[in-house]
Amino acid sequence: MSSHILPAGAGGCCCFSIISTSEVGVVERFGKFDRFAEAGCITLMCPIEILAGKVSLRVHELNVHLETKTKDNVFVEVQTSVQYQVIRDKIYASYYALEKSDAQMKAYVCDTIRSAVCNLTLDAAFESKEDIANELKSHLTEVMTGYGISIVTALVTDVSPDIKVRTSMNEINAAKRLKESAYQRAEGEKILKVKRAEAEAESMYLSGVGVARQRKAIMMGLKDSIVDFSSSVQGASSKDVMDLLVLNQYFDTLQTVGSNPSSKCIFVNSDTSELTKGIIQGNSSMAR
Repeated sequence: MSSHILPAGAGGCCCFSIISTSEVGVVERFGKFDRFAEAGCITLMCPIEILAGKVSLRVHELNVHLETKTKDNVFVEVQTSVQYQVIRDKIYASYYALEKSDAQMKAYVCDTIRSAVCNLTLDAAFESKEDIANELKSHLTEVMTGYGISIVTALVTDVSPDIKVRTSMNEINAAKRLKESAYQRAEGEKILKVKRAEAEAESMYLSGVGVARQRKAIMMGLKDSIVDFSSSVQGASSKDVMDLLVLNQYFDTLQTVGSNPSSKCIFVNSDTSELTKGIIQGNSSMAR
């Protein structure tokens, strides 16, 4: 504090002191509280009066770092930040009733945080940071108001477990993500296969409908041809016409097979007895 002294006769002297903005001076007379001095230049009658101290009305910040254990036996480091200021109407209590406000509040912060975190698991502690902060502010307000201190806000800024625990948590989270990714990929492949099978079934159905219509059209055409041929050629029966059509299709088949260079066909006799006899003879030759 800055002060200036001027002579005041045999009885003492006048002292001048400066009080800054947002501060309140505490003046004592003969060691007893006398008055508060507002910001500006004040006069003291030395040595009767002294400026015992100054009380700041600004908002102060108290950062507390502590280590505690959760309900599932995980040690975590908790960072808290408390903003507080002296209540103007209770400057006397803040100056005379409490000697070290920071140390007192730190003790209350540690006690509140430890009692709150010990009842929570690690995951719950991360999720309940706001609830813990509200509980801390409520407890500090209840205690410190009597000492002339108002709690502006209380924050839990960080809950940090050991690096090994963080690594394990990240691995667990990564495994869950990979599992979910694999599940979604499998579901996607399943949908593709189902849709592909449905498309193939629909395609085969439509193909069968087309083939049936084609055969129906062919049969209708054959029917008309047989009727016309029978009426045009006297003495020709329907069987003769059918034999002629079958022979014609037979020649068309031979032409189609022969014109394809990649086809490999063996023509055998249509008589099943001759075919069976040939197979038996071939097996007998191989046995010799």
